[in-house]
Amino acid sequence: MRITAEVSLYPLQEEYLPSIHSFIYSIQKSSKLDVTVNQMSTQFSGELKDVMQAVEQALMISFNTGKPEVLVAKFLNAELPINELPLITT
Repeated sequence: MRITAEVSLYPLQEEYLPSIHSFIYSIQKSSKLDVTVNQMSTQFSGELKDVMQAVEQALMISFNTGKPEVLVAKFLNAELPINELPLITT
């Protein structure tokens, strides 16, 4: 099953950018995922097991720093074309 995920990491510290960059880099390392990063979140799609494995690995690295962080995640049981602009109809 191919799915789409959207995650946002919120480090609860003043120096937050290194934590966010490290988390995103960890997700991007998976060659099995399509990844799109924007100003608000990181979106990625792929096989369910690959998506969950990438999230788990990124969380292990991020949470093992011992610094408080919040991860907000959404999962959709379908694959969206995350690399395309959305169609807006009126």
